[in-house]
Amino acid sequence: MSTQVMPRPSGMPVAPVSRMLLASLKARAQFYRHSPLFLVFSMLLPLMFYALFGTVFAPKSGAADFFAYLLGSYGAYAVSSIMVFNIGIGVATARAQKIDVLQRATPLPGWVAIASEIFTAMAVAVVSLIPLFIFGAAYGHVQLSAARWLLLLVSLVLGALPVLGLGLAIGYGASANNAPALANLIYLPMSFLSGLFIPLTIMPDWIQKIGVLFPTYHYGQLAWNSVGQGKEDPLWAILWLIVWAAVLFGIAARFYRRDQMRKFA
Repeated sequence: MSTQVMPRPSGMPVAPVSRMLLASLKARAQFYRHSPLFLVFSMLLPLMFYALFGTVFAPKSGAADFFAYLLGSYGAYAVSSIMVFNIGIGVATARAQKIDVLQRATPLPGWVAIASEIFTAMAVAVVSLIPLFIFGAAYGHVQLSAARWLLLLVSLVLGALPVLGLGLAIGYGASANNAPALANLIYLPMSFLSGLFIPLTIMPDWIQKIGVLFPTYHYGQLAWNSVGQGKEDPLWAILWLIVWAAVLFGIAARFYRRDQMRKFA
């Protein structure tokens, strides 16, 4: 059974794009308001990993540096997992529910809907970092200047752009049924091999050689440099992240165009 797609209304007064974006953001906020478990899960899971690994593996000397390193690691994990799973699975689910088809019959530009998803995910990511920062400072005795805390926050949010591209690629390239499995299959091994869960220095040499190839490694380095624990020049990390962002957003754009052609051509 084919779906008849109504053309976009024309010749009618419409709200400014800024107002449509604001309304879309409010709608996304209402969704999270009525789905509090997602926010709780996004905040508690990285905190649980941070507390567990920090408590079990903290050395007797230099514990503060170790907790600072883990703060960068699990901060990167918290933000990137939101970008992959929230964006990727959310976009795939919206496609399966034909929400994009309904939006086609409204004045709402497609990029506004995508932008609201991205901005909301960034806001959720910032919220998920708050308990990590508090735990690191209070229990792990991580001492950073106000500028360093801000640098860490900015690095974690903006440095996740390549992973956001990965989430969009999964969202537009996979079905709603396959997106969760594909996200786990790609993201979790990549994060492990990049040293976000366990420091690369204690892993076998062959894993260390593979790990530096992934965007999550350079993302982690950007976060670790913010707390004084990085081993890669921040400029190199940023350059690698820009390259990976271009590649992954390019793949996402290709999948997006293919999806649009299949539905609306």
